[in-house]
Amino acid sequence: MKSKLNQKNPFTILGVDPGTQYTGYGIIEVYKKELRLLDSGVINLTGFETHQEKLLSIFKNINFEIQTYKPICMAVEAPFYGKNVQSMLKLGRAQGAAIVAAMSCNIEVTEYSPKKIKQSITGNGNASKEQVCAMLSSILKVPLEGNKLDETDALGAAVCHYYQASSPLAGLKGGSWASFIKQNPDKVKKV
Repeated sequence: MKSKLNQKNPFTILGVDPGTQYTGYGIIEVYKKELRLLDSGVINLTGFETHQEKLLSIFKNINFEIQTYKPICMAVEAPFYGKNVQSMLKLGRAQGAAIVAAMSCNIEVTEYSPKKIKQSITGNGNASKEQVCAMLSSILKVPLEGNKLDETDALGAAVCHYYQASSPLAGLKGGSWASFIKQNPDKVKKV
């Protein structure tokens, strides 16, 4: 994936925050390490009578975003573990519908925990959703306050994926600076 994220031409990343009432989505464009918001919103699932109808709506809407913006990858927020098993099952199905939409279009999918996304965006894995939103407004240079948090969570997943996949440590065995130095001794400058 790292080679795809170092393209000389602009490319897009789709972020998804799956939910059973609202599923957030966000598309960012990356060009020369600059991030730009292309589209974002929520899929409102509150009007559907059955869970199956909600899943179909998630699939169709995510597929529409993929067909419209041609992302090279999708980042999805992994469900956090709760005490209500039925809610977790439904949330997992919602995530699955989004993942199948991407996989059916040969789009690579990466999952990130909410804590990892917050850490990547704000530097603090325990940041509030509002703090993530404020930082995303700064990163993307657009006002996002007032948007649904499902939408900004999805944008957070997309930006997190770009940061994680474009890191010098991405794809290295060991995933640490020590591993990087060991695998790339020619990059070390002695002072």
